[in-house]
Amino acid sequence: MDIFKIIKEKKATFLLMNLVISSFQKRLAKQFGIKAGQEMIQAIESAKEIGATLVLADRNIQVTFSRIWYGIGLWGKAKLFLAIFLSIFNDESFSEEELEKIKSQDTLNAMLNDFTASFPKLKTPLIDERDQYLAQKIKEASGNKVVAVLGAAHVPGIKEEIKKEHDLVALSKVPVKSKAPKIIAWAIPLIILGIIGYTFYANPSAGVHQTLSWVLWNGTFSAIGAAIAFGHPLTILTAFIVAPLSSLNPLMAAGWFAGIVQAYIRRPNVEVFENLSEDVFTVKGFWTNKVTRILLIVALTNLGSTLGTIIGGVDVVRLFIENI
Repeated sequence: MDIFKIIKEKKATFLLMNLVISSFQKRLAKQFGIKAGQEMIQAIESAKEIGATLVLADRNIQVTFSRIWYGIGLWGKAKLFLAIFLSIFNDESFSEEELEKIKSQDTLNAMLNDFTASFPKLKTPLIDERDQYLAQKIKEASGNKVVAVLGAAHVPGIKEEIKKEHDLVALSKVPVKSKAPKIIAWAIPLIILGIIGYTFYANPSAGVHQTLSWVLWNGTFSAIGAAIAFGHPLTILTAFIVAPLSSLNPLMAAGWFAGIVQAYIRRPNVEVFENLSEDVFTVKGFWTNKVTRILLIVALTNLGSTLGTIIGGVDVVRLFIENI
């Protein structure tokens, strides 16, 4: 894994979310002395033992993530990111009796209903569409006898969907990205710059106050994000300096610069990467492992910069109204 490449390709936050989700799975698996995904490994080994044809039937995860990201909207993304991040601090454990109860039909249905209520636009691409996709793949699998190995949450839906026909091509389409987010991303900085520029022309003193407000709000919140992730002092300083500028350029992000500086100063070695799978078991591990700390710096610095942009932008408009 090349941490610099991950940051430059804008995949740091995605990798952090992936590690957080897998952390919860691994903690639960470790509690019961099993491996996460062991049922799939066993299916593969059993197919080899009897010479059966193995069909990997699930939809490509990149397609699923793309359809989730496209469908849940800005507020949904914020809720999802917060829920995943807070799960780092979740040390909940289950007894074997509780785990067996979770696998029952009634409990599964109740959990899926709760999930739908919390994230109404998330269940469709994550569960429902994959039920349809898997059902169709099971129906199209060759052979007189087909054994399907599924996650428990998919069983109720597939029992219904297997009675219907589904278009796999339509279910595999990656949504076309809307141009609106890019237009908004460029429009906001241009409006901010236009307001500050006009204020300087009409009232230079107020223009100075606007500029200071923009710099301080952006820089401070971005630096706080880097500090929460225990970034090096130079990393925190980088976050403070870069955020006011990166917030005016959609092609830049303060977290990328802060993460790269942290990676140079605290470069992860091979041992750190080897310990990654164990370190993500605990909250402390996320902050002490050099790789996950860099990822946290990128994510939290960008989050701080976003908050600073919102508050700083509102303050710039307020000063404009008061002084022009």
